[in-house]
Amino acid sequence: MRRTGPTNIIMRMLITQLRKASRTYNAPVWRAVADLLERPRRRRVEVNLSKINRYANEGEMVVVPGKVLGAGRLDKKVTIAAFGFSRTALEKIKASGSRAITISDALKENPRGRGVRIII
Repeated sequence: MRRTGPTNIIMRMLITQLRKASRTYNAPVWRAVADLLERPRRRRVEVNLSKINRYANEGEMVVVPGKVLGAGRLDKKVTIAAFGFSRTALEKIKASGSRAITISDALKENPRGRGVRIII
């Protein structure tokens, strides 16, 4: 039988952590993030900063189950958790006073998943 799902070991471990936290803390948001990360690479999420700026509220934690790209600008101070960031996205996030963290760091900071918005 052939293995399906991501072959990246870091991605697979992150998905396992998210599913475990979802069961342990009864947090369905982490299960949804795990499901989105488990998609094939060609269907993985890529979100521009302009979309985050449009849909996120000030001071909110935003999770992007994929990569954040640097198109657009960011006017709000938000915490952005993603699997990957482009170089321009990181520069613009830091310039706006926001934070860029990994999804596993977001899971450690907020294991119950309260106040987390998923942007796809």
